Amino acid sequence: MAKKDTYEARTEEILKPIAEANGCEIYDVEYVKEGSDWYLRAYIDKEGGVNIGDCENISRALSDALDREDYIPDAYILEVSSPGLGRTLKKDKHLEKSIGDEVEIKTFRPIDAKKEFTGILKAYDKDTVTIETDENSITLKRADIAVIRLALDF
Repeated sequence: MAKKDTYEARTEEILKPIAEANGCEIYDVEYVKEGSDWYLRAYIDKEGGVNIGDCENISRALSDALDREDYIPDAYILEVSSPGLGRTLKKDKHLEKSIGDEVEIKTFRPIDAKKEFTGILKAYDKDTVTIETDENSITLKRADIAVIRLALDF
């Protein structure tokens, strides 16, 4: 397992009881390098959405726990936030919760001369994602998908 994956998994283990104690669930954890800085990001969610107080409480508790465990040797910036309205659907659990919602999909390469698709998420499996558009049903290979996110209605 790569160090990134190890750090994310260990952080998720530490974060789980903290999030639950605050009435939240873990949406995602990521450890990424942007420029010269490393970021450890924890995305939390709850029914009705999270607020700044939720983020502050969980951030403080998680920071203390990470200081005790001290398993990441790099200097990093800890961020705790909501995944946002146009959240990226990375994992199967995200797709499962979003069945019936409108999604936007961008592909790595054109498929039928298009790289962007919008429709209602109808189904998924380990290899494909199916959406229903106004015109028809479209099944895309997951290997071809660069990003899936919830569509924003304004």
